[in-house]
Amino acid sequence: MSAEISIHQAQKIVDDWIKTYGVRYFNELTNMAILVEEVGEVARIMARQYGEQSFKATEQSRDLGDELADVLFVLICIANQTGIDLGEALQRNLDKKTRRDSQRHHDNPKLNPPPPAE
Repeated sequence: MSAEISIHQAQKIVDDWIKTYGVRYFNELTNMAILVEEVGEVARIMARQYGEQSFKATEQSRDLGDELADVLFVLICIANQTGIDLGEALQRNLDKKTRRDSQRHHDNPKLNPPPPAE
């Protein structure tokens, strides 16, 4: 499997994996709970790696990339079982954000602080 795969390919790969190894999709509510659990694992790593909390000795080998991939996997499962084409949904979402926010962030003084006084 190539490291570069399209969203459409990812949805197909996950669907094939579920049908081959997973027997069937968990129901949508179960997958939603799993998604929240996986996001929590990402949050735990972020709080320790980039925040002020420290890792326990047993947590040192946690891999942020692997946890993000777990989130993506479950998200794709939910999309597949609800008939969502994530590529199309992402494009619509980006179009919406572009229309809505094309100047908003450029005009945000919190993102563009004034130059320092001389």
